[in-house]
Parts: sequence; structure tokens; C-alpha cells
Amino acid sequence: MNDLSSPIKPDIAQKQFVLATDLDGTFLGGSDADRKALYDWIEARRDSVGLIFVTGRDPEFIVDLTSKQGVPRPDYVVGDVGTTIAKVTSEGSVAPIPALEQDIAAAWNDSGAAVREALSKVAGLTLQPTAFRYRVSYDMDPDLFDGRACDIIEEMGHDWLISANCYFDVLPKGFSKGPSLLKLIDHLGLSHGQVLAAGDTLNDLSMLECGVPAVAVGGSEEPLLKHVRSLDHVHKANAIGAAGIAEAIRAFNLHPEA
Repeated sequence: MNDLSSPIKPDIAQKQFVLATDLDGTFLGGSDADRKALYDWIEARRDSVGLIFVTGRDPEFIVDLTSKQGVPRPDYVVGDVGTTIAKVTSEGSVAPIPALEQDIAAAWNDSGAAVREALSKVAGLTLQPTAFRYRVSYDMDPDLFDGRACDIIEEMGHDWLISANCYFDVLPKGFSKGPSLLKLIDHLGLSHGQVLAAGDTLNDLSMLECGVPAVAVGGSEEPLLKHVRSLDHVHKANAIGAAGIAEAIRAFNLHPEA
């Protein structure tokens, strides 16, 4: 007889290893051959390998990406630089998990219009056209960028993030990839030691610092490497993109068939 008082763990919690990876420059980085090798390795072991995309990309991009042949479909998504936390359905759609997003929505408090107005005349910022739910994002010209934008956002009670020296994100206070990934890990009943976080730019820093085994793949931007250089739980890969992820799986011995 089942003990109804015990929660039923999601399938991903039963898997031996879970990859939580950034997309651009990381999971989608490296040579065609390296990407194919990693993707085929994951697909051949879906009974023991889970996959979470942790990305600045929005759900629509992820649905389109995983509809293409050869790209593994993730089990879950931490998207929009940590402001979306969602399950990927069997049909491939991205379904936000309301219980995990409540505090994100509350911290943001429908601030999109106010942020756009406050930064409308700041030099060096071009508003991205996507209507994000709990963030505002800009393309940034580093030569023209007016640093007063950071002060404006802090005064409004939000966080700002510059990555790849060309993107400026405004986020609800206290939320980014790392905190949202940890929230999802705990929700799913995963142990921290079975998860590998992978990234390559500063918007990945919070997840590489969050305490799970992590990798800064080869080709990572120098500001990220500067922050993680002294962190023993972060592998600094030589191989670029997907090959760097594979290198870290072997280095941490996270799967018996690495």
C-alpha cells in the first residue's frame, strides 16, 4: 500500500545526472561534431540523464529550438535570465510553474512600463522587442552606454545585469539564473551533487556560484573567468561549448558512461 503522505518525486529526480546548461555559447557552442556528440550521448541515456535549459532566451525561442531535429528537448527550463521557471510538456511547449514564479512576479510588480520609461532616453541602450513577463532587456552599445542606467535601476529597487558586453537586463530584485535554478532543484527533489551547471558569460555567474558542480566552458568571457577562478567546484574547461560540458562531466565523474 502506498504511503499517501510521501510526495511522489518527478521522474527527473530518479535520474543519475542532470545537466543544467546555458544555451548560446555553451550547449549551442562549439563545433557541429562536438554538439552532435553531446546531444547523441544525452538522447541515448534519457533514462539516466535529465536536462534543464538555464538561459536568457524566452520560451518561444526554446519551443522553436527543440522542434528542430537533433536538439534534445529539456525536461525543464529556467528562462528569461531566471524570471521564468517552467516544465516542458510532452508536446514540446513550455509551461510556467506558478508556485515557483509567485515571488518573482511579486518582486517585479508589473514594473515593465516604468522601467522602459525610466531608461527611454539613456544613451547606448536599444530596447529588445520581445514582451518579457518579468524583465526588461536591451541591446547595449558599450561605447555609448551611460552608466547612470545602473543607478536608475537600483533606485527603482531592481537588479541590473550586463553580459557579453552587449546586453543589459533589468530583473526583479534577488532573481537571476542561480537562485531560480536552486528553487527548481529543490522543488524537483534533486540532490545538488547530481547537477552540473554550465555557462560562459556573466549572466551565468549566479548559477556557477550557487554551489552545484559547475563548468565555465572554453571560450568563456574573461569577466566570468575572473569571478570563478578561485572556486574549486567550478571546472574551467579547455574545450569550447558542448565539448567543454562533456569535459566537465568526465572531470566530475557525474555519469558512469561519461
